[in-house]
Amino acid sequence: MRLGREFIFDAAHILPGYKGKCAQVHGHTYTLEVVVEGGVKKDGMVIDFATLQDIVETEVIKHLDHQMLNDHIENPTAEHLVEWIYQRLKGKLSVYSIKLWEGPGKWVEKII
Repeated sequence: MRLGREFIFDAAHILPGYKGKCAQVHGHTYTLEVVVEGGVKKDGMVIDFATLQDIVETEVIKHLDHQMLNDHIENPTAEHLVEWIYQRLKGKLSVYSIKLWEGPGKWVEKII
């Protein structure tokens, strides 16, 4: 069974070497969807939504929200950001997928 939770955070970045507007400092309101997969345990849950929230908030959101992404990732494209997020969550959650919207209509998804 799979379940997921969405998180919203704001951050700024520059794309080094990019030819275009994204070469300048700019920001996005990101929506992050983390989906976990597993069996239903005796308590009737794959994972408590509150536990999922606590882990993602601690490992990801508190490091990225209202931050300069270049301070954490050398070339903070949406693709690299999803990989960074996965590395932070790997081993802590049974991650099935991570989907990141860089504003409305633009997203990257990693299915594990």
